[in-house]
Amino acid sequence: MAISLSLIPSLSLTQPPSLSRNATVPRRWLSSIRCGPRDNRGPLLKGRILSSEAIQSIQSLKRAHRTGSISLSLPPLRRLLKADLLAVIRELLRQDHCTLAVHVLSTLRSEYPPLDLTLYADVVNALARNGEREEIDRLIGEMEGIEGGYENDKALAKLIRAVMGAERRESAMRIYAMMRDGGWGSESWEADEYVAEVLSKGLRRLGEQDLAAHVASTQRGRIRT
Repeated sequence: MAISLSLIPSLSLTQPPSLSRNATVPRRWLSSIRCGPRDNRGPLLKGRILSSEAIQSIQSLKRAHRTGSISLSLPPLRRLLKADLLAVIRELLRQDHCTLAVHVLSTLRSEYPPLDLTLYADVVNALARNGEREEIDRLIGEMEGIEGGYENDKALAKLIRAVMGAERRESAMRIYAMMRDGGWGSESWEADEYVAEVLSKGLRRLGEQDLAAHVASTQRGRIRT
């Protein structure tokens, strides 16, 4: 049967509105969410800087410090390599956990002698920056009786500058006494002129005028007596 086309209602297809060239399309701005610690010091960095063992040691040290069982962390620390111990100390200093850094430093000193005076200078600077100046005297006092590590004049000068910058007279006098006991200024250990200059200026700032003048009397690598 034939159906008349006039009986079929016309279908109107809705066309999407055409966009003119001048029309503006709303942009969607995507904001990224970054998760990290609640302070501004950044997360622990794994890889070339910190190994997995170092990161785990730092986390366990913080937990032990919160619970008051910091001494229990010593045996695991002794299993770390020297590079990991150094990385742990520097990361703790970066986060201003100076007490924990000194704790790890004692392990490094006993397991991997001799003394690293450059590292000691970094610890002294961090203690001074955080107002823990009395801890500097205790730290320097622990160095007494330990042989070796003083031969590097550059590192020794850095430690002296750090102690003088913190204005710790007691620590400065101890360092000078250890230097003299070790033969500094004699034929066996010639006095470096730069070390003598840094030490002399620092002692003068701390009010030790006579001792500063004695140290400044360095001539041809030997202190006058």
